Amino acid sequence: MSGTMFMRVEEVAEEMGVSIPYAYKLIRKLNKELAKTGCITISGRIDRKFFHEKFYCTKQSDERRE
Repeated sequence: MSGTMFMRVEEVAEEMGVSIPYAYKLIRKLNKELAKTGCITISGRIDRKFFHEKFYCTKQSDERRE
């Protein structure tokens, strides 16, 4: 599944080691944050890149300053 653009709730739960209901809560929170930037979101799914940026700080150091 790692080749897809979006992560589903099951994948988020597995990667974070949390329950499915909590994974839904995380996705809702992240999607709300994305929506504030003008992005279109899909319920129950989260953009893989955004997820990794938020949880693993994968942004480049020059991007963080913006």
